[in-house]
Amino acid sequence: TSMRGLGKLRLVMADGEEDPAVFTSTCLPSDPRLLATVTNAYLGTRVYRNILHVNGVYNGAAGDTHRADIPSPVNVRMTVPDGDVPVETFTLNTRTGTFIHKLQSPSYTATHQIYAHHSLVHLMAFSITIQRSAGTSQPITVRLQTPFVPKSQDLDLQQGPDFQGAHYIYGQTLVPEVEGGPQPIVHMLWTPVPQAVTLHEEEQEQRWEFLTAVAESEEEAKRSYSEGLARVAAGSLHSSHTRAWAALWRGCCVDLEGPLPLRQALYGCLYYLLSAIPPQDTPGFRFHGISPGGLSNGTRGEDYWGHVFWDQDTWMFPNILLFYPEAARAILEYRIRTLEGALLNAQEQGYEGAKFPWESAATGREVCPEDIYGAQEIHITGDVLMAFEQYYYTTQDQKLFRTDGGWELVSAVAQYWCSRMVWSEEEQCYHIRGVMPPDEYHHQVDNSAYTNAVAQRSLNFAASIARDFLIPVPEEWVECAKKVKVPFDEVRKYHPEYDGYSPGEPVKQADVVLMGFPLMHPMHPEVRRNDLVMYELVTELSGPAMTWSMFAVGWLELKETQRAQGQLNKCFSNITEPFKIWVENSDGSGAVNFLTGMGGFLQAVLFGYTGFRITKTNLRFDPAFPSDVSKLEVTGVSYLGSKLKFTITKEEMRIGVTKCPFHPPLEAVLEESGQRFPLHEGQSISFPTAAGCIQRAPSKGL
Repeated sequence: TSMRGLGKLRLVMADGEEDPAVFTSTCLPSDPRLLATVTNAYLGTRVYRNILHVNGVYNGAAGDTHRADIPSPVNVRMTVPDGDVPVETFTLNTRTGTFIHKLQSPSYTATHQIYAHHSLVHLMAFSITIQRSAGTSQPITVRLQTPFVPKSQDLDLQQGPDFQGAHYIYGQTLVPEVEGGPQPIVHMLWTPVPQAVTLHEEEQEQRWEFLTAVAESEEEAKRSYSEGLARVAAGSLHSSHTRAWAALWRGCCVDLEGPLPLRQALYGCLYYLLSAIPPQDTPGFRFHGISPGGLSNGTRGEDYWGHVFWDQDTWMFPNILLFYPEAARAILEYRIRTLEGALLNAQEQGYEGAKFPWESAATGREVCPEDIYGAQEIHITGDVLMAFEQYYYTTQDQKLFRTDGGWELVSAVAQYWCSRMVWSEEEQCYHIRGVMPPDEYHHQVDNSAYTNAVAQRSLNFAASIARDFLIPVPEEWVECAKKVKVPFDEVRKYHPEYDGYSPGEPVKQADVVLMGFPLMHPMHPEVRRNDLVMYELVTELSGPAMTWSMFAVGWLELKETQRAQGQLNKCFSNITEPFKIWVENSDGSGAVNFLTGMGGFLQAVLFGYTGFRITKTNLRFDPAFPSDVSKLEVTGVSYLGSKLKFTITKEEMRIGVTKCPFHPPLEAVLEESGQRFPLHEGQSISFPTAAGCIQRAPSKGL
């Protein structure tokens, strides 16, 4: 079903291999939801769609709040001239972040390129180029379908005066999320699009460029439009975009020698995820989080209305952190900015501290349309804190916690967990009652193993960071962490999902298996194996796409590589052709362009194949990969300010250092032999593939 009967074209690289980063087809999928998306951190659309969205601009009250639909001037499609039957291709080039529609006939080639500019985030653009073949002279006309109507159900749009040849509309969102909440005004300028463009007889080639600038102030919209025009005049608009993408890929890439579909899946996942993050070197960019289906989706009735879930913090974040800590920081800043809403959520439910909403939009207040999730699926609060913990251990960025609001968030979460626990006299431990675990088939259960373990982890981290900052640690944090119940069956040696769970009961998605990774809850390998075996059999086959990647990570940890591959292969039924758009459920239902599933899949390779684990003192590695992968290259791993490149085969492991600002530098330490290799900038080390870690080398004289 995932091929959906599409004509596939092979794009061959110079060495005769197909380029795994370029997806080309002779026709478009029949389901428009599966069309490629072009987005940056601020603007997003699906190609040939009549609306675009702006990061953080929502309309509607509470559970009805959704991404505000803005009419899209880039919804333009070339149509074939009469009587002409050119060869037509549609391509998503993930290396350049560009969608390309091509018409090729004996007498001409017409090319339409669409993109969301990666570094000028207020701009979307497209160009039409017509090039005549040698020996032809007649005029060539390409018609453009432009169904654009300057109306929106979410904004009170008004027309402003034209600006530098662009049309101008602006309008405010109609309904705030909460009373007195933000109601942004959106300003949009765009180049008017003619119904056709013509290459005259004396011309060999001609290009027409069309800009759309969107911002929340008239000044910014005009500034961006003018900057776009200047780059068009200099011939550098598209090239500055592709340069930004090239830099992005240079700083972060995962490739392997192995099956082509696996390589394509990795490039596709990285493209869609990287499309969502703030551009490099833009500190202070106000980022509003990533929803399960990204910025291109989120209108009322799709992709959970564009709300932000744990999907961001647990499933997408670790991949972004590993390559681009600045972008990871922007995600955490979104959570810090919505802390006030989280404090109110807890207060409304009668608890202290901060309770992050199951669904978050502009304010951090709960915007889930069904009460049960906001009231019961409380593991989200621990998931948010786990992202902060991973960030802290990977970057040692104390500023985020000391001056930028991180500590206030950490301590508010610890406070929440303490107030959410009740002491059981009978069992002499703390309980967390009446919750919905990650497995949403169950609710109102007591002591969800995952929820309690993540609460314990929150409290341990809060205490640990307090000690780092010489802040007195509340006794209660230590006590609650030590004495919270994490259900364990001593007879069967496994973790029951919650009090009273009986083996064999169906489970919706990865739940207990998350205790092994990403939680790294201490357990014997035998217990880890029992959890995997027990839950693999009862987990919904058609459930959400990220589930099987976590089983894969578990089996890789235990070095059962073929079993891991069997799990990872299940993900491919969620990947659609030709643009590698993921669907949430393998039957095609749920969110589309499901970044959550992509995030899980990337973690299976980035943390599974490599065995990477972020701990308090080091970055561990312990590679294991299935037989059909012979070599793995991970470029741009960021750890404590250094950038590293790992090249791993079954026999040898090489670590290259592209940037290492520290003295003493980092070092690699092998687990069994205790061998140490200093990591110096511009050099690389290699050793027979084995487990070990990267850590800061001890200072001399200590």
